[in-house]
Parts: sequence; structure tokens; C-alpha cells
Amino acid sequence: MLNEKIAKLVITQVNKELYSAYLYLDFANYYADEGLDGFAHWYEVQAQEERDHAMMMRRYLIDNGIRVVFDEIAKPDKKFANTTDPLKAGYEHEQFVTSLINNIYAEAFAIKDFKTMQFLDWFIKEQGEEEKNAEDMLKKMELYGHDAKGLYSLNQELLARVYAPSTTGPAM
Repeated sequence: MLNEKIAKLVITQVNKELYSAYLYLDFANYYADEGLDGFAHWYEVQAQEERDHAMMMRRYLIDNGIRVVFDEIAKPDKKFANTTDPLKAGYEHEQFVTSLINNIYAEAFAIKDFKTMQFLDWFIKEQGEEEKNAEDMLKKMELYGHDAKGLYSLNQELLARVYAPSTTGPAM
């Protein structure tokens, strides 16, 4: 059985991951309204990945005898002035999620919960990739996204992203 504090933190993280999926679908809606189907698609795939993360954590909790309780998912409240704003918000959000996972890891370390630490290792690596992807998208947009041809090219690049469930992450 998991430590009660760790269990609560991971349950909270399940809900945060589901919020992340909801937030990214909101970003996808914004880009769809702007006619940027590649950006919308990229965030649709991102939402699927966040849902997968929630499911991995949910399964970990269940496998360790913990009942998972879902909270309400808050309505995303971001307003965007331009097509760069969601990318900035996405990068900031990934940094926030990284801090949450690092906090769970630190708590697990403090009580020598090696099983949870091992489980979270994958998420720590994944968050590094998530932050890099978000930062790279933002940089590309800032470099050439304000030029019509550059924006078209970037949109086409993002449209090519393919959803692939993790085959290396914790079992679902």
C-alpha cells in the first residue's frame, strides 16, 4: 500500500493531467478557429498524451490498492491576443507540470518510497521532452511564424505529427 500523502499527491496529479488534456484541447479549438489546422492537430495529439499520463498514474494507484477520486476539471480561462500566446501558455504549463511531478518525487524520496520514485522516473524524463518540444515550437513561431510562408510551413510540419501511445512508459 502506498503512503497516504504520496497517494493524495498522485491522485491530484491524475486530475492535473486530465486538466492538461482539457487545456490543450482548448488550445486546439483556438487554432482551429484561426484556420491553423496543423497547430490544432498538434495540440489534439498533445491532449491524447496527457490523457495517457493520467491513465498511467491511475493504473499505478489502483495497482497499489488506492481508490482514485476525480475532481472537477476546471474550465480553461486563457484568452489569446495572437497565435503565439497559446504556445507561451503551453510552455509555461509544461514547466508547472514538471514542478508538480518533481514535488511528488521529492516527497517519495523523503520517505524512501523507491517504488514510486522508480515509477516517476519515466515521467521526469517525459517532462524534459515535453518542455523541450513546447520551447522549440515557441522558438520556431517567434523566428518565422509571423511571416505567411513561414507560418504555413510550420503549420504543415505540425500537421504531420502522429499520435503514438507510449511503449516505454509505465504500464497502463
